[in-house]
Amino acid sequence: MFNKIKETDCICGRDHKFTSNVIVEKGAINKLPDIIKDCGYKSAFIFADKNTYCAAGEKVEEILKISSIAVKKYVFSSDILEPDEANVGLAAMNFKSDCDIIIGVGSGVINDISKIIANVSNKKYIIVGTAPSMDGYASATSSMTMNGLKISLDSKCADYIIGDVDILCEAPTKMMISGLGDMLAKYVSICEWRISNLINGEYYCEEIADLVRESLKKCVDNAEGLLKRDETAVKSVFEGLVICGAAMKLAGCSRPASGIEHYLSHIWDMRGVEFKTPVEFHGIQCAVGTLLAVELYEKIKQIIPNKQKALTYVNDFNYNEWANELKAFLGKGADSMIALEEKEQKYSKENHLKRIEIICDKWDNILKIIDEELPKFDDLVKLFDLIGLPKTMTEIGIDNDILPLTFKSAKDIRDKYVLPRLCWDLGIIDEIVEER
Repeated sequence: MFNKIKETDCICGRDHKFTSNVIVEKGAINKLPDIIKDCGYKSAFIFADKNTYCAAGEKVEEILKISSIAVKKYVFSSDILEPDEANVGLAAMNFKSDCDIIIGVGSGVINDISKIIANVSNKKYIIVGTAPSMDGYASATSSMTMNGLKISLDSKCADYIIGDVDILCEAPTKMMISGLGDMLAKYVSICEWRISNLINGEYYCEEIADLVRESLKKCVDNAEGLLKRDETAVKSVFEGLVICGAAMKLAGCSRPASGIEHYLSHIWDMRGVEFKTPVEFHGIQCAVGTLLAVELYEKIKQIIPNKQKALTYVNDFNYNEWANELKAFLGKGADSMIALEEKEQKYSKENHLKRIEIICDKWDNILKIIDEELPKFDDLVKLFDLIGLPKTMTEIGIDNDILPLTFKSAKDIRDKYVLPRLCWDLGIIDEIVEER
């Protein structure tokens, strides 16, 4: 899957290395005993939740014990497992450090928590995927909520990624759709990576971008079979998600796999934590965010940058007033975002002047990138309808009235140049969503 990326002498000027061993095939979990024994190990610790233990954890435990591999485990009892400090603490308190290797059995949250424990304990780590639902299988970070803020925490890239097609095809339909939704986000992530490279000189690798594009195309080409649990379709999504995680590892950043669509999802997650508002599966929220982003980028294509308008807007912008809006909208999660701004200085007028001059000068190039990377809005809607993906915030239980503040808040999560940052630079951020 990954042999198209050169480890050295890449056109981007960086060396790349992906160290995970990936096995995606029918009956893949039966290879676990040989993998563990080939490492010279005799014991394993399993992390799972109630659902994933039933889906695959019990079978994994049985296979290992039959092969004389000692097993200890911790199965989270929560009906909904949150990726937060409390559950990382539970995992750490129940973990037995005398094991040789850690096995996570699950998908998003189980994988994120297990990677953290593997990292701090310096243990090898195997993830047995139970659903093609998210792109973190091969990444070296964990998506967590800490102090109310959604963050990417450095953790550990799995040493082995096991995708047993028999198990993956039994995953809940909603999780499969979520996985495809996470893949569709890559249209926007690659687009924004290129735009930031043009405006800010941010690192970009065309080879990595191509790897993501190819995996995305394969998923879209086979999308219709997903609801029928077609093995090719399910395998395409799982492999695509693994490839995107690997792309992040190869690039040393999340750019190949996430952009504004992920940040919109993060804002909804943060409000869910703070105000107990509805939250959907990550990939489904990202899909809704992707459709919103594509619609807004089509509006961007209709404007002509006005440098004076942009300078006037930025000169009149009052960050203290905006910080108070953030606090009211996000609660305590805003505190970390405000603290980040003290370090990042995203709102520096001097830096804005440099960016707006480049934006005006390179506007045709920006429009070309948008045309090359993004699908047409109407075509994306047809795909969503084909596979049953929700298309609006309302469909996933989120009040559409909060879209303007969601969009504007998304620029403050981290120092990543995404669509609302471009709109702020252009002086149109207050109008582009309101006119929607």
